[in-house]
Amino acid sequence: MTEVDPDNEATYKACVVKSERSQVHIPKEAVLAELSSCGFCEETTFAIKLALEEALANAVKHGNKSDTAKTVTVRYAINTERAVIIVRDEGPGFAPHEVPDPTHPERLALPSGRGIMLIKAYMDEIEYRDNGRELRIVKYRKRKCDPDQA
Repeated sequence: MTEVDPDNEATYKACVVKSERSQVHIPKEAVLAELSSCGFCEETTFAIKLALEEALANAVKHGNKSDTAKTVTVRYAINTERAVIIVRDEGPGFAPHEVPDPTHPERLALPSGRGIMLIKAYMDEIEYRDNGRELRIVKYRKRKCDPDQA
């Protein structure tokens, strides 16, 4: 079997789940296991876990509109240097630049709308593709983990 290569999407591992909140733990656990086996520290793992949870929630709720007939696909390549994760839904897509700023005073009290902001804050790279139906996130592994290098 070919080793995963973050520079070659054809080698990525994949996990496809129904568009249900109860199913998103499956790809999340697979990614977390890979992070552990590649030596990612707790702080970096936390950042990736949080970003992945937000991406999965957005794919189910906003992308697929919680339609259980649709799926969410997670493809990933993790090695000792970096983690690359792609989350794809089957929704109509969206324009990320049109999402309202959740830090705007009139939006602060709203219970949702912070997912994209959190993903941007915790990941080193973020790219929306295919009109927003696909999100590619990248986190580089730090050799020494301390609060300044998570």
